[in-house]
Amino acid sequence: MTSAKKSHIDLEQCLLLTGMGSFDWDLDSGELSLDASALAVLDLRPDEFHGLVTSLRRRVPPEEAVRVSFAVTEAVNTGDDAYGVYFRVRHRDGTRHLSHARGHILRDDEGHAVRAVGIVRTASKDGTELAATDPREERRQGIALMVQGTTEALSRAVTVDDVVAVLSGASGLDRFAADGLVLGLVEGENLKLIALVGQTMQALDELKLHKVDESLPLAEAVLTRQPRFVGSLPDLGRRFSRLGPYIEEMELDSAAFLPLVAQDRAIGGLALFYRGRKDFSDADRNLCIGLSGIVAQSLQRAMLFDEERDLARSLQATMLPRGVPDVPDSEVAVRYHAAWGGRDVGGDFYDVITLPRGRIGVVVGDVQGHDTHAAAIMGQLRIALRAFAGEGHPPATVVSRASRFLAELDTERFATCTYAQFDPTTGIVRAVRAGHLPPLVRHVDGRVGVPRVRGGLPLGIATDFDMEDYPEVRLDLVPGETLVLCTDGLVEDAGLDLDTGIQHLAEVLSTGPESAEDLADHLSRALWKRWGSSDDVALLVLRRLPDPGTLQEPRIHRYVHQADPEGLADARAALREHLASWGLGAVADDVEVAAGELLVNALVHTDGGAILTLEVLTGPPRHVRLWVKDRSSTRPRKRSPVETATSGRGLLLVEAVASRWGIEPRGEGKAVWCDFAAPEA
Repeated sequence: MTSAKKSHIDLEQCLLLTGMGSFDWDLDSGELSLDASALAVLDLRPDEFHGLVTSLRRRVPPEEAVRVSFAVTEAVNTGDDAYGVYFRVRHRDGTRHLSHARGHILRDDEGHAVRAVGIVRTASKDGTELAATDPREERRQGIALMVQGTTEALSRAVTVDDVVAVLSGASGLDRFAADGLVLGLVEGENLKLIALVGQTMQALDELKLHKVDESLPLAEAVLTRQPRFVGSLPDLGRRFSRLGPYIEEMELDSAAFLPLVAQDRAIGGLALFYRGRKDFSDADRNLCIGLSGIVAQSLQRAMLFDEERDLARSLQATMLPRGVPDVPDSEVAVRYHAAWGGRDVGGDFYDVITLPRGRIGVVVGDVQGHDTHAAAIMGQLRIALRAFAGEGHPPATVVSRASRFLAELDTERFATCTYAQFDPTTGIVRAVRAGHLPPLVRHVDGRVGVPRVRGGLPLGIATDFDMEDYPEVRLDLVPGETLVLCTDGLVEDAGLDLDTGIQHLAEVLSTGPESAEDLADHLSRALWKRWGSSDDVALLVLRRLPDPGTLQEPRIHRYVHQADPEGLADARAALREHLASWGLGAVADDVEVAAGELLVNALVHTDGGAILTLEVLTGPPRHVRLWVKDRSSTRPRKRSPVETATSGRGLLLVEAVASRWGIEPRGEGKAVWCDFAAPEA
């Protein structure tokens, strides 16, 4: 091997020598990155390329741009990861050269195509079939692709915003082989411009709303329903003096002003602007008129859908409560999201009901079906539930009577719901389920639990089968905890089972903000928009406000679940952490021992969990008080265990470490307390 020096050639030089370059195309913004090799393949100087797809029009003829755009759109819509397409490039000397692009579609976490990356190369010896195509046949194919691509893209547009997105997207101008586009809709006697697409189209911002008259060419086309093709925009400025001042800013040469007519009614106008074109052949005119017809039909369909959706939302809104009452020491937030289904109205509902003795009732439910009948049944059922609850009946009776009410209506529909009564003073929640999702509870430390609320049959069906018994479950909501009720639209997805959806909800709930309003928005953004809009969603968030006490007398609350093996250890750790932050770490060992004994006693010998409260009392004398509350009214007894006994020493330990202790009745249960002398500050 010789010792001759080898010249170093980097990757970009290698690509340049092989006639190959790379690109990175943002499909949302239209921004395009080309390396030096790709610019050479396209015969573009760096100063001729401005980082946008529109910069390629210097070298890529309109019909070839349509070919590329169609290949990318086809890959995006079919879910393919890769595409390849041959196209011609017009060099600066006027000659045409065959090129080939191979790209890879990159998608985000939700599966939406966001970028196309790949290589572009010269293909002088490839694509012989394309190279041999007759120019007239090539033109015909280009027109067919243009019409087909526009039709397919607009066929998926549901709303007016969707139509605007198709026309103003990264490939919008390519579909029309234009350099600028203006779309306007008729609103009464005015033409409102809703899309200005192109680098210089913002010059028309001041004309976004103007009369439908003969003072502007697009308005004139709408008024007369006749298209106008203009080979010289400067000449047009002399005919329409109002447009004259903007023509120089637009830096364009020709335009087509097209009325959008649907069902013998002018609904808007479409203007296409071109650079470098001086005239329009018969084929060009027919193509523009055909494309405007496609846009008109899509817009009319979208406008009808928007009207139907607004009607459905208005109907649904009249069936739901206008507001929610204020709840002492608590926050309540509600959300309703309608599915995108035209006149299809869902039967999802929520309500917050003021009850006797300062309590409130909260309910979330869903009537079978997605139509106006379901909405009507929902309205009647919600009013019946409110009436039964307002009479002061317990939750099981309220739901049972609602089932009977629904069964007696002239309908075959059934409904599901979760209803709960909440006492803001004690934090006690009594809940029942009728074939509905269980509630979720977010605890003070961020953990989320799904309480085991035994369910009965859906409303209506329970009465038909004479099974109107609904088991009632008590939950204890301590200060700082949050209760969440929702319908299945928030957790269901075609590709996931219900348990997985509830798990996703729990994960999102655990990381959400504290306040009820912010949390409701967080859940809506993260879940309803994630699953899509195929089903309605009713959401209710009830948060018991934290009770931190004061700077002189701080306080914390924790709920320890009977079936949570980690809850006891977490509670003891929280006690030590807070005592240290209050400057009372010296009593942490004694408090932790007493808390452990009292919590174990409550969890083992009672039915349910225990509420732990730790507070500092100024006295005199200043001291730390520990409370453990449970649902049993049976008083614990201090025993004298024999030497080999394995239990019975709990209260003896509490008595040994605390300065004093005692027992107080609390509603249906009791509270055991013990005091610890606080060291001097």
